[in-house]
Amino acid sequence: MNTKTRVALLYGGKSGEHEVSLKSAASVLRHLDRARFEPVPISIDKQGRWQLQDPRRLAESNSESLPIFADAQEIRLATDAQGALAAAPIAANGEAAAIDVVFPVIHGPLCEDGAMQGLLELAGAAYVGSAVMASAIGMHKDIAKRLAGLAGLPIAPYLVASRRDYRRDPTAVAAAAKAALALPVFVKPCNMGSSVGVHKVKSWEELGAALDDAFAYDTKVLIEQGVDAREIEVAVLDGDPPFASLASELNAGPQHEFYSYEAKYLDADGATVDLPAKLEPAQMSRLQELAITAFTALECSGFARVDFFLDRVSGEFYFNEINTLPGFTAISMYPKMMEASGTPYPALITRLIELALERHAERAGLKTDYAG
Repeated sequence: MNTKTRVALLYGGKSGEHEVSLKSAASVLRHLDRARFEPVPISIDKQGRWQLQDPRRLAESNSESLPIFADAQEIRLATDAQGALAAAPIAANGEAAAIDVVFPVIHGPLCEDGAMQGLLELAGAAYVGSAVMASAIGMHKDIAKRLAGLAGLPIAPYLVASRRDYRRDPTAVAAAAKAALALPVFVKPCNMGSSVGVHKVKSWEELGAALDDAFAYDTKVLIEQGVDAREIEVAVLDGDPPFASLASELNAGPQHEFYSYEAKYLDADGATVDLPAKLEPAQMSRLQELAITAFTALECSGFARVDFFLDRVSGEFYFNEINTLPGFTAISMYPKMMEASGTPYPALITRLIELALERHAERAGLKTDYAG
């Protein structure tokens, strides 16, 4: 009898961050505690097909990015009469794979914005990470900033532009930005991560091209005030109370204007990291407090990475964004910060799965009907 917990490793996804997911998933699969857990790798290709992959075949590939083999069995999530979850084959002659908990190692729209979490809720699945609402809020930079601001976190000035308004009158959008903000500004898709579609605008003549590219990824775009700031991150792990790690500082290389997608993933010398960040003890304590406030205010669970700017002139911390499914390779910043704070990568994976099962058991105890 199999007594191991069957972990569905969900990776890929129909999003602009597909390739980032493949790297994270390869690392999680490699470090999963096989004495306790049995991996059930499930890929989602760029067309949105779900397939059950063979973990032995994946292991033999020995790749830093987990492959998606196109000939793998196509599946759907299904539950039996007792409510047990499985990856059920689409083909009549396929064999279902039982699932105890889902570990979504996926990023971007439809993956970490609440859409996938809603599907997993409907399937009755235990899953790692935040639930529907926090996932949706965390992915929506505008709403996240609004709620963080209500919770008392400092927010740098910004404007929001819709694609509809921009198409109707691009001059008006540019004029509003010029009136409210000073150069440089950053243009960001509202619902993307990994710095996809992000541009630093140093002259107003560059704004139109930056907006055109950002609107290719989303229907809402943020135009944010550029701040002469240090980029600081904190990892938060759920608990009672939540735990905030030592902070790290990201220093983009001189060949990059900021910590862009290229600096993160394509350029081996794209950035250097100070871990822990070079902060005074009082600053570190303040930052950890702000990170936990953001995690709690946005109703997060499981884990999250909270990103801040530290103004070089005023010394003020500004909340930038929260990532409810951060990059999860062994060298990604969330695991590295947790390891520097006393939780090694394999133990972190185990703890996240435990938290998912604990939350699922707690929610399963809630009433789902009303007898009057």
